[in-house]
Amino acid sequence: MASDRESLAAGRFACTERERALFEAGIKMGTIYHQFVGVPVDAGSAEALEEAIAKGVMVQPYVKGVRVGIDRAALGPKTDEYSYVSLTGEMLDVALTIRIGGVEVEAEMRYDRELRYPLMFVSRISEGD
Repeated sequence: MASDRESLAAGRFACTERERALFEAGIKMGTIYHQFVGVPVDAGSAEALEEAIAKGVMVQPYVKGVRVGIDRAALGPKTDEYSYVSLTGEMLDVALTIRIGGVEVEAEMRYDRELRYPLMFVSRISEGD
């Protein structure tokens, strides 16, 4: 049963649950990309950053699961105080699951070498309880 707040929020959307779930997935992916690209990272901090990103996304509405990976090969060794890089879209590998009502959406973000672009895409949509 939907809460009063959820019913109120749902009434603001002029779309189906399916469209809303897709919208929510896009919002979450955009948040990850634009909030975290540029963060300093090295091999010693990558795991903590992955966890921070995932935990930040998990508190948002409708998120049922998230996995965040950072490409360790792009980080290089820590040889001195200046040995870190800034996180880029090319380093991110993210998958998340959104569920609204009877609709579940899986969305992913990863660097597509053929496109030479950190692509965000919908990988699965299922409907039904």
